[in-house]
Amino acid sequence: MRILVNHLTRMQPGYFCVAGVDVSTLRHIRPVLRRDRLTTDLLRPNGGPFDVGSVVYLGSTTNAGHPPELEDRRFDSARARWLFDDGPVDFWDTLHKVARESLAEIFGPELELWDESGTVDVGEGRSSLGCLKPEKQPWLYVDHRGTVRLVLDYLLPSVDLSVNDLRLYEMDGRTPRRDLVASVEKRLESGVEAILSVGLTRPWQKWGDTDKRHWLQVNNIHLEDNPLWQLSEER
Repeated sequence: MRILVNHLTRMQPGYFCVAGVDVSTLRHIRPVLRRDRLTTDLLRPNGGPFDVGSVVYLGSTTNAGHPPELEDRRFDSARARWLFDDGPVDFWDTLHKVARESLAEIFGPELELWDESGTVDVGEGRSSLGCLKPEKQPWLYVDHRGTVRLVLDYLLPSVDLSVNDLRLYEMDGRTPRRDLVASVEKRLESGVEAILSVGLTRPWQKWGDTDKRHWLQVNNIHLEDNPLWQLSEER
């Protein structure tokens, strides 16, 4: 299986999450390991195969999905290899092909917007990954805890989502790269078209909540004026 990477997400220091579209079907695929998480040595700047816009051969995969994470495919990271980087025009064209104009089109009616975010109940839903073409320009900021966040204020209710785009953080995965955040924010304000890679977290229980839930987040921000912005160019 070969995927074109369009989701590259920070996790705890030393780890990351990646997903892409199957180059044959354009269906989203999330490569996962049998027992462990993906480590950052698998990123292109560190000699691994994964970066935004890269076409990666995963080898043989087996289905590991369950609702809503139906995209999960188990693979052997030792067999994965980088093939080539897509061209900027082709990459943007693919993003447009897979993008949807509403969150409901991506996640279905199981996604509930509340508490300035969105959630899907454990074991429910038809997908956990997608690309969103927002109706109106989002706006970006860094909160008091140093988390990059993105607001979609045209939604009812509006949402204020965590942005876990690996490219917007330092190597520690915690410190925001404020110069890059400011650049993206300025370009959004100027009207540069954006497509958002969005996803659901693994289930966790928020403080004060009664249950574990899958929470909506922004995985990556893709901009038309530089769609193939990669880790290897910025690190």
